[in-house]
Amino acid sequence: MSEVKRRDLLAGVAAFAGFATVGLLPGTAAAATRQRPGATLPPSLTAGDKAVVARVDARRALRHLEVLSNEIGWRVAGTPAEHRAARYIAEYLRDLGYKVELQPFPVADKYLAEIHARGERPWQCSASPQGAVASVHGEVVDVGRVTEVTGDVRGRPVLFDRVVGMETEQAKAAADAGASAALIINARSVTYPERKPGSFTPNLKAPVAIPVLGLAEYHGERIRAGARQLSFEVTHHSGLTSYNVLAERKSSLPNPEGKAVIVSAHYDSVPGSPGGNDDGSGTALCLELARVLKRLPTQQAIRICLWASEEYGLIGARHYVKQLDEAGVKQITGCFQNDMVATSHPPAETYWLLSVDGADNTTTAAVNAAARRLGYVDQTEGPTARGSSDHEAFHERGIPAGNFSWRGNEAPSQLEPLYHTPEDTIAQNVSLERLQVSLELIGCAAYDVARRK
Repeated sequence: MSEVKRRDLLAGVAAFAGFATVGLLPGTAAAATRQRPGATLPPSLTAGDKAVVARVDARRALRHLEVLSNEIGWRVAGTPAEHRAARYIAEYLRDLGYKVELQPFPVADKYLAEIHARGERPWQCSASPQGAVASVHGEVVDVGRVTEVTGDVRGRPVLFDRVVGMETEQAKAAADAGASAALIINARSVTYPERKPGSFTPNLKAPVAIPVLGLAEYHGERIRAGARQLSFEVTHHSGLTSYNVLAERKSSLPNPEGKAVIVSAHYDSVPGSPGGNDDGSGTALCLELARVLKRLPTQQAIRICLWASEEYGLIGARHYVKQLDEAGVKQITGCFQNDMVATSHPPAETYWLLSVDGADNTTTAAVNAAARRLGYVDQTEGPTARGSSDHEAFHERGIPAGNFSWRGNEAPSQLEPLYHTPEDTIAQNVSLERLQVSLELIGCAAYDVARRK
């Protein structure tokens, strides 16, 4: 039998399997043939595409995102919240029937503060390692963008606007004046002034005897809006371990070379951010596609990989790739990395296909082909050269990999204003329609590759 006929037969079996349960899901057989959400052209789907589209549902994915972003919240590398997210992900994948491994690796200490203010949900921010590890309670004194403190601030936390490069002077001025803490509101980037700054770690030139916090702009806004009475505790998290969550279902057809397709995302977030879009959306996409792909016939194994500690330098993905021998590298036919796949930011109308070197590879070509079949010919762009996500680790070992993300038309480096902030929430920064499009594009593309010998 020719390869084309074999794949057509496999696709037909998949379509039958997909339509067997359509009565249970919003994605019906009829829905699989109508124009896709936001598409400019009607679809021209293969039988394999129909099997995916008939099953995949952004509303199901949103349930996972609600747990990750709303219930667990900040998922900072190595902390108990990141571990809680790993357990949730692993348990769900095991329940689907995947073989699941939690892959541990050490990560650096974290200094974090949880802040409580009357009428507000708790906030989180980074704290300076050179500041005190202590609890503070008091009414904030707002001194603005200065490096000296005048007036009586004894026993009270002092609020500064950040003077970049002068954080040590600001913290020392607060300590010398008898303040109980220095709270420094992050400043907007000169390069990207439209982007609201998140929490930051104040790295001081010398130790100070009081806690020093790096607040997000949002925190400063809330304090200045009236949340002046604060209580918080700085915690030094040490001896930390992060865990990649690695899941696999074997191929349903003979796979003598042990080939595998990876669908991945990172599940951690930066301090202070619930990571709704970055990258709770990518994680939710992976969990939904794990459900959709679990019983569809494939020539290759399906691996669902959720990386930890991405936000501190792609640590989890690099650890995974470092453990692979050359035979393990050759088995991976492509890694579809999904990072920020559901932003509701209006200008983010382009679905970018990003490879580290800007060259086409198995993953970017498969997504472009899926986009044409689904009717999204004007919404995709690339491949375009960009790293800065976990696909870098795979590219470094010569494994075909792409990062897939909604961003503005102007350039893939232009992100939504709520990137890495406390406002990266489901309510403020997640589009169900864009999540659905992402699910269909990656689902159809990854399944197409998984059906190849």
